[in-house]
Amino acid sequence: MADEAVTPAAPVAPKSKDEIALELMKFIAVTTGYGKGGASAGFAGKPPKSAEEYADSLLQLFERCRAVVAK
Repeated sequence: MADEAVTPAAPVAPKSKDEIALELMKFIAVTTGYGKGGASAGFAGKPPKSAEEYADSLLQLFERCRAVVAK
């Protein structure tokens, strides 16, 4: 254990605001199920969203995340 060499960690390049917004969007979408149109209680639930509607929801969320990160 005393003979182990400790190498310094590689420097981490700073992330752009768009990368930070994308990470934030992914976190929100995954943890909340954002834009999926989940199941609801009752007999007349909403039908699942189409792929285009889901993509539009994610793009809107990304734009909101970009606005927050830009502040």
